[in-house]
Amino acid sequence: MKLGMMNNPSKPVYDEAVFCGKAGFEFLDLTIEGPDATRIDLDRLRSILDLYGLSVTGHTDPCLPHAYPVPEIRQACLMELERCARLFSALEAKIMNIHPCYFCPPALRNELVSLNIQSLKPVVDMAASYGLTVVLENYKAPFDRVSTFRKIMSAVPGLALHLDFGHTNFGHDDHEAFCRELGKHIRHVHFSDNRSRSDDHMPLGVGTVDWKNAVHSLKATGYNDTITLEIFCHDPEMQGKYLDMSRKRVRDLWKR
Repeated sequence: MKLGMMNNPSKPVYDEAVFCGKAGFEFLDLTIEGPDATRIDLDRLRSILDLYGLSVTGHTDPCLPHAYPVPEIRQACLMELERCARLFSALEAKIMNIHPCYFCPPALRNELVSLNIQSLKPVVDMAASYGLTVVLENYKAPFDRVSTFRKIMSAVPGLALHLDFGHTNFGHDDHEAFCRELGKHIRHVHFSDNRSRSDDHMPLGVGTVDWKNAVHSLKATGYNDTITLEIFCHDPEMQGKYLDMSRKRVRDLWKR
């Protein structure tokens, strides 16, 4: 099991990478999104990662309308995702996250899952050419259900699951259902807490997630790979304390 943190895209990515290294994490979950993490100097970032011995997992902009039923929009999104894939691959990442696309004309709302299936196929093929496995992240309806993910992954060969435990805390199916039904498909994990209403990105133990059960459910799948602590705070000192507290909690539960 490897523990990492995500850079806050509202802060300079290089400062976040230094923070990650000094905090003693094993990897940086590199998110490429605005306002301060859209354009990255690869050499500058690589030098920081090498200094602290950090590896990378790839995280893409959650707002990309990659399944919108206009070919030109899809193509533009695919080009942006390929830009990300080139960067992740250059940093020797093995996985690239993508979020479900919720954007579509109202009359096509019932076809949202099918539209995502159509758009994900070329993304998965493109990423594979860079040595990357695409992992789809669970979030809001209809992408908060085991049945939806089973349908998508059966239709898109090579696609894997990115399980966000914070999201399962306010979604339709909980972490137990995802782990029990789709455990063999999990390739990356996010941990953060909330109060069952929204994606608060709080420290573990502050919200309503049952972390003892969550870690037990994840371990029961045989998973032993990357876990990102997706916890944000405006105060750098408190950010460090929150992350350290959460990391200790995970390590303690993992030993049980």
